[in-house]
Amino acid sequence: MSRVWQCILAFAASVTAGGALVDTGTLKSVLEVPLGSRLGQCRAVPVQLGHDSRPAFLAAYCADAHVDPWSEMFFYPTDTLKLALIDAGGKILWRLDLGRGVVPGMWFCPFFAFDLDGDGTDEVYFVNNTDADHPLGHRGRCLERLDARTGKSTGRWPWPAKHSEQSMSHAYRNFILGGHARDEAVLVTAQGTYESMHLQAWTRDMKPRWERPIAANTPGARGSHMCPISDLDGDGVQEVMWGERCIELDKGKELFCADRDAYRGHSDVVQPFTDPKTGQWLLYTCRESDGKAKPRVAVFDAKGSRVWGDVDEGHMDMGWVARLGDGGAPVAMAIRIGSKGAGPGGTTRTGVHEFVFNAVTGEKLDLGFSVYRTLPVDLDGDGLHELVRTTDGDGLEVIDRKGKRLADLGAGGQVAMACKLLDLPGEQLLVAYPDGTLRVWADPKAKETDAARARFAHPLYRANRRLLGTGYNLNVLGGL
Repeated sequence: MSRVWQCILAFAASVTAGGALVDTGTLKSVLEVPLGSRLGQCRAVPVQLGHDSRPAFLAAYCADAHVDPWSEMFFYPTDTLKLALIDAGGKILWRLDLGRGVVPGMWFCPFFAFDLDGDGTDEVYFVNNTDADHPLGHRGRCLERLDARTGKSTGRWPWPAKHSEQSMSHAYRNFILGGHARDEAVLVTAQGTYESMHLQAWTRDMKPRWERPIAANTPGARGSHMCPISDLDGDGVQEVMWGERCIELDKGKELFCADRDAYRGHSDVVQPFTDPKTGQWLLYTCRESDGKAKPRVAVFDAKGSRVWGDVDEGHMDMGWVARLGDGGAPVAMAIRIGSKGAGPGGTTRTGVHEFVFNAVTGEKLDLGFSVYRTLPVDLDGDGLHELVRTTDGDGLEVIDRKGKRLADLGAGGQVAMACKLLDLPGEQLLVAYPDGTLRVWADPKAKETDAARARFAHPLYRANRRLLGTGYNLNVLGGL
């Protein structure tokens, strides 16, 4: 065991209640943080507290499950959303209760840790509501900025109420994201997913940089539940994939819209990935709406031209790209569903049908195991992915790329992060458990290959790792 591992395990054991860390045999829980309350939801992002600081992360949590704004999924929460900043030793540096005015759901309250001012320390941005008596109101809604070191507010700006007279499902689809135009940081706020959509960019001193409205009748795809950051043309100006539209961050210019004249729906999955043989960027999409449009699963090149497509009908609800093939070849999966529901008990799906493809060629594959409710993660640092999977009994397990079970992570756990989090080889899993415990799982035998180190150091890996508190971006790192 490395000296780093010995130090971390010894320290974590000293701060964990009971003094004992969980050992599954293959993975170890290297950090345990009791939050002191039940957990029904948890999102988290890495946070940089200075140029030479130890790793830290911000968790947003609540006793209720995620509250969705669609009226058929919305429910009245019983708890409030809290923020907690936690360092690499498991110490909670500060907490903040957002109160009754903030509905505990990712579309009501996205959050984003980002060093916009360039001082080496992240700021925390989130959508707040200062009117506690009107949690669905728009007048008190604002973009709030916190000092990540203290949790104190350092600024508030009105949140654009672009859809205040529309249905709840349209009115509360909020995003906060960011990237770089060469060496210049750019913060982006956005509203909308299904019809009209609006993006605003901000300078380091929170002055408007550009604004891009996309009207409901504009040709081309709508938004996605994901918002990956890319640099498909390699010019050093990063882009946001807003659905199947590629929008560069410097001026807000649309570089392309894939299948502009053939698809006007909403894509649940939009994920950039690379072909390891050529190094070229590709874009994987899984489509939900505009049911008459074909295909439902598609891959495009870096200029938005379709490379391949498959599946002629249905609501494609889940998907990812991961390095599961020999030599790190990218494999894509898609899940088609018949129906979907959500409420206090969480999310349910019926009529599940799985599809697996060679992500580069579109050839259909059979992996020999179910990929439903899986998430890619490179725990051993070999440049290939393992998968963390939620089982039918709400257990959580880790399997290798051949389907062999590697670890049982216990019942009821929800993955809040699957990325490089601590100064340890490989990626780690942050899992939230119903009893209020956060655990970081890692592989004590992990050894990083050159390919893995290059991946973790890539600017787009760091850029997309920031997105785990906004939208459904848990799987966004799989293609990078």
